Formats: sequence, C-alpha cells, structure tokens
Amino acid sequence: MKRALYFLSLLLLVSFVAVGCGGEKKEEKKAEAPKAAGIKIGSLSPLTGQYAADGNDIKNGVLAAIEVMNPEMGPLGPVTLQAEDDACDPRQAVAAANKLINEKVTAVVGAYCSSATIPAAEPLMAAKIFMITPASTNEKVTESGHKFMYRTCGRDDDQSKAAVKFIQEFLKGKTVYLVDDKTTYSQGLADNVEKLAVASGLKVLGHEHVNQGDKDFSAVLTKVKAAKPDVFYVSLQNSAAAAPMLIQIARMGIKTKILAQDAVYHPQLMELAKKDAEGVFLTFGYTDKETPSYKKFAEAYKKLGEPGAYSAYAYDSAVAYLKAVKAAGGTDPEKVKAEMAKLDFAGASKQIKYKENGDSGSNYVIQVVKDGKFENFWNPETGQLYKK
Repeated sequence: MKRALYFLSLLLLVSFVAVGCGGEKKEEKKAEAPKAAGIKIGSLSPLTGQYAADGNDIKNGVLAAIEVMNPEMGPLGPVTLQAEDDACDPRQAVAAANKLINEKVTAVVGAYCSSATIPAAEPLMAAKIFMITPASTNEKVTESGHKFMYRTCGRDDDQSKAAVKFIQEFLKGKTVYLVDDKTTYSQGLADNVEKLAVASGLKVLGHEHVNQGDKDFSAVLTKVKAAKPDVFYVSLQNSAAAAPMLIQIARMGIKTKILAQDAVYHPQLMELAKKDAEGVFLTFGYTDKETPSYKKFAEAYKKLGEPGAYSAYAYDSAVAYLKAVKAAGGTDPEKVKAEMAKLDFAGASKQIKYKENGDSGSNYVIQVVKDGKFENFWNPETGQLYKK
C-alpha cells in the first residue's frame, strides 16, 4: 500500500512539474516588436456650415498630400490626418486647436478664415506645433512673430495692389464702390483696397457692410445702382455668399464691372449663380495647371472630387511640412523649422519657398468667369492679357 502511495505521489509531482514547465514556456514567448507610431498631422477648417465647401477642400488637399508623401516617408511613416471643424468661429477654432494638441499632432494645415487662424495659432504656437495656412490672407497672420507659423497662399496687401492696378490700368475706372461682410478677412481686404484706391486717385463712392449669412442685399445694391460706379468691388467670405449677390445684381439691372477676390474662387460660384457669374473678375494666385507638380496633385485628388479654391494650397502646405520632416529625420520642431527654411520646390499651386516670417510670397493675377469656368485674364506685373 505504501509503495502504491509512493508511486502515486511521484506521478502527481511529475504532472505538476510538466504543467509548470508548460506555463513557463508560454511566458517565454518573444514579445512582438512595437509598430512605428508614425506621424499625425491635423487640419483645421470649416467642415460644416456655409463655408464647408472650402473647408472640406482644405481637408481633402491634405489627404491628397498624405497619399503622395506616405510612400516617401520610410520608417517615419505612416502619416495620418486628424481633421477638425472650426466653423470659421474664433472660439470653436481655439477649442479645435486644443483638441489637436491633445491628439498629439505635430503640424496643423489651416485654417480657412483669418478670424479663426489668428486665435487658433496661440495655443498651437505655445505647444510648438507648426501651423501652415493655405487660405488665411490677412497680414496679421504672419506679423505676430510666431515661430512656427507659415502661410502658403498670398497676402491681402498684395492682393489689394493687384485689384487697384487692374481697376486703373485695364478697366480705366475712375470711381469704385465697395462692400464687405465685416469678417477679419473680407473687411481687412476691402479696407486695403479702399486705402490704395484713394491714394491712387480713384474716387470711392461708398463702402457698405453686410452680415455673414445675409441673403437679401437689396438695400446695399440700391445704393450701388444709384451711385453708378465704374467698378463694384465685392469682398465676401466665400462663393456661397457671393452667388446670391451676383444674382441680385443682375436682377436689379446693375451694369457696372464687378471685381471680387480669392474667396469666391470656387466651382460652386458658377453652380449657384450660373449665367449671372459670367464676366465677373476676381483676384487669385496664378497656377499653371500644365506642370508635372499640378498634374501629380490632380491625380491624387481626383478620387476626392474636383479641386476647390484652396485644395492645391492645402496640398502644398502638407507636402512642405512632410518634406521638412523627412529631411530632419523626425518631428523635432527646431530641426524641422531649420529644414522648412531650406525648402524650394515646385508645388502644385506655385514655387514653394518660405520667407523668414513664414510667408511664401504672392502671385496674384486677375481671373474672369467665362463659359462657366475660371480663366487667367490679366497679369498685373506685365499689364498684359493671358493668351488663350
């Protein structure tokens, strides 16, 4: 009996050791190598509301850039996007910027409205996060002295010079009437045009203000019709706001030449205003759509829809940052900033080379709506019409 118990105990001991060894073997499994964290960048633009078309164009421009650049980022990738809606509202823009900081993005492409870009820059700069705006043209954006603030589009003070030069030299205008919607961008640009117009000898017959979201412009347009200016300068926040004004201008029989600005450069202007958009002039940066760089952008963008006003600028903004990251070998802000200063490449929108203050220069030309499309019309630098 004792002998049987002895063998039973021995058998149990062997079983216990075997189970224990099996457990140790499971614990000794090699841990999988951690996956690369990659790079997360953000976009900040109005994704809902009346400016959503332009805001989504910005987001899509960044997505196209990520598609193009991801294969080039090597072990630094993959690059992903965190898109946030600022609704062109200063407070929402700051909240969205703080969310992007918490999401640990290393750069933000945006915003659209200058009134959103300027306040959103404060927390982003404090966190040493790059902000590259593809659309905010107010001079204050890059005059704040922020170390990591960049602008890929042009500036209002340059845009206003092109506008006034066109009024005087090509349209031969002597009088001008202005309207804006009191936003940082629209009013700032209209104010610049008014100052330059007066300094250049033009007579300003009136400068009216409307509110964002207004649909009935009859009160202002009645004054314009009575004043009979040579040129009516329209400075509104986007094409959705400009289209109803153009329709009402036509219905009221106002025959003056109309000059608008870069914010109305969007395919939906013609979709909404249709024939009433024909013949409208506007200032916008010159883009050569026959270049390899533009065609590469267009190919990447086509699955997202038709490029809008700031799609190419957003694309170039993201490409510029990722090129600098690649050259720096990582996302360290100081190293990336040093590489941003060295950039000089053919972008989709223009040659991308940033100045010390973060601006990239302006190349405004006059475009015209013809047969439902935007066409380059007049070059302010040469004073010549573009060949068709």
